[in-house]
Amino acid sequence: MIIGALFFVKPIRSKNYVTLMDPFQEKYGNTVSAFLFIPALVGDILWIACILGALGGTVSVVMDISSPLAVCISAAVAIIYTLMGGLYSVAYTDVIQLSLMLLGLWLCVPFILTSPTSANFTVSAVSSLYQEPWLGKLELEQTGRWIDDILLIAFGGICYQAFYQRVLSTATDSQAKITCYAGAVLCPILGIPSLIIGAAAASTNWNQTSFGSPSPYEQGKSGMILPIALQHLCPFVVSLIGMGALAASVMSSVDSALLSAASQLGRNIFKNIIYKQASEKMIIVVVKVSIFLCGLMGAGLAMLSRSIHLFWIVSADVLYSMMTPQVTCIFYFSQRVNKYGACAGLVLAVTLRVLVGEPVIGLPDVLPLPWDKIQEDGHRYRLFPFRTAIMLITTGTILSISRLVVYLSEERGKSDAVVDKNLHNMAPLQTDEEEKEKLNQEHNHSSSQGSNEHNEKC
Repeated sequence: MIIGALFFVKPIRSKNYVTLMDPFQEKYGNTVSAFLFIPALVGDILWIACILGALGGTVSVVMDISSPLAVCISAAVAIIYTLMGGLYSVAYTDVIQLSLMLLGLWLCVPFILTSPTSANFTVSAVSSLYQEPWLGKLELEQTGRWIDDILLIAFGGICYQAFYQRVLSTATDSQAKITCYAGAVLCPILGIPSLIIGAAAASTNWNQTSFGSPSPYEQGKSGMILPIALQHLCPFVVSLIGMGALAASVMSSVDSALLSAASQLGRNIFKNIIYKQASEKMIIVVVKVSIFLCGLMGAGLAMLSRSIHLFWIVSADVLYSMMTPQVTCIFYFSQRVNKYGACAGLVLAVTLRVLVGEPVIGLPDVLPLPWDKIQEDGHRYRLFPFRTAIMLITTGTILSISRLVVYLSEERGKSDAVVDKNLHNMAPLQTDEEEKEKLNQEHNHSSSQGSNEHNEKC
């Protein structure tokens, strides 16, 4: 949020853009922008899957239904109210949802901490009570990995259309920046209750709760520990408020993500590329269809995996590795880049990311990197900050290829100019007719000159 406010609010607002893809279409044209839109769309759909998975987990715990059914219900609710209200529904419901988040989650914290089944979480952080200590250690060899993850989350976020959707909807640059700074302050405040509840859940004797034994951690339900803790460690009324706050926090993101992907599909793909004569009414129809399709794809992915963290990291990974260089170059090196550099950068980023692999989604890790550790299952545990390396290599590729293309173009222009000059200086080539006429003129001239000399002699 702070990086966006400092470096990206003013550039995108200065030219009255509507979506993040607008500057790419203005600079590179529609074809190249369509290719650059693919990783942005993939990132948005993965984010939708992440949010629907979280919402489905909450609903499944509350209603005691299967996770896939809960995801379907959650997706249906999110899609319907986003379709009905558009950006206005996103803006107005977010005010209510933000208030409910702030009050609801913090309200649950003291009840969970004072639960008779929960031990002191500062003790369980370093010693084994009901499970292994929940506080980990920062190893020196993990430095590169931690730096990579921090930069991934910080800079990957500036490539989401949802961020620029809010930034561009404010009246002035100052309001946009204040919104970002306020968000930067609120994010950790809203995150602290989740951390406390998670620590308390790791310090709880679950056999003495209504959940029973084995614990959620032992059952592989650690990804749903927040709604489980709210339901089983709080009084019913407080638990209900906490669940509402959790659902509100998720819903406030899913509508933004759906509208983000759909708005780019409607404006940048349909209006600017597929059908340029499209009316506003037609664009709205396309946006609504896109909301439905993106929600459907996100729900499908959410059913494939229960790991919310997986979708979140992979989504940010795609945008950080492939789109952060593009966004940075289009705003800060616009005069030095061109479509050839952008295409080369995208192809290289995709190639490198595929070669590095991602075992959690079944992508084999083919490319060996420094400091790799081979695990028991044969996969490589990456210690090298490869995402940041790909981002930097891609940025360098965009700039260098763009410069190379300009250089080759200039050299070709110079050589063409030299050829034209040499042709201009050369004697004009004569046709056969012109050459015969010239020979006849010379013959006539020599004949008349000979007759004049003969007359003079006479």
